[in-house]
Amino acid sequence: MAAADRRPPVDVVVVDDHPLFTRGLSLLLPGLSEGRVRVVATTEDASAAAAMVQRHHADVAIVDLHMPPPGGTRAIAAIRRADPMVRVVALSGLAEADAAIEALQAGASGFLPKTADPEALVRPLLAVLDGWSVLPEALLRQLLSDAAPTGEQGVVDRLTADERRLWRLIADGTSTVDIATTLHVSERTTKRLVAHLLRRLEVTTRVEAAALAGRVGLGAAEPVPHTGGRVR
Repeated sequence: MAAADRRPPVDVVVVDDHPLFTRGLSLLLPGLSEGRVRVVATTEDASAAAAMVQRHHADVAIVDLHMPPPGGTRAIAAIRRADPMVRVVALSGLAEADAAIEALQAGASGFLPKTADPEALVRPLLAVLDGWSVLPEALLRQLLSDAAPTGEQGVVDRLTADERRLWRLIADGTSTVDIATTLHVSERTTKRLVAHLLRRLEVTTRVEAAALAGRVGLGAAEPVPHTGGRVR
């Protein structure tokens, strides 16, 4: 007997309110996986999902996100609370970034488009059981793109550590003299550095720079010793 045949089967519960889809999975997954995957129960009721998973000691739950209340996302959270060892794969008719993020935050280990045929689900299901997370490549690229810094928030990451330090000093209302003392440079050099930073921030005044610092959540600067210098 092959080694693969000696492995215990993967017991799956399908939570979906489309009977034809769940019946198709139930009939096709065992054969496509050569007996490795079997559907032990299905339910159209999202509120019953957690109890069903526990009752059948399922290894994996396949959950449609777009179900009547309480909905698929809450069903995922309930399943994970009831049995943190159960792996969950969320399904959606659309590759929606927001829906995928909500599902993953609720505890799903993977997100797949519901248009995937049963054969395409077998390998992701086994990967999830082995501890992997699965996402369609196009959706993963979209999530990474959406997470990239843009606009005002991204300006912090484009600055050097010294520029961020100067920005914090400006945001705190520190005078030119005190900035020069803190940075150990001349007042002339300080004015040049400030002018350069304002151009980098695409603002024209220190007040605008301070307001931008507040909007992006730039941390406060370290306390500056009082030198008696005038604000310039």
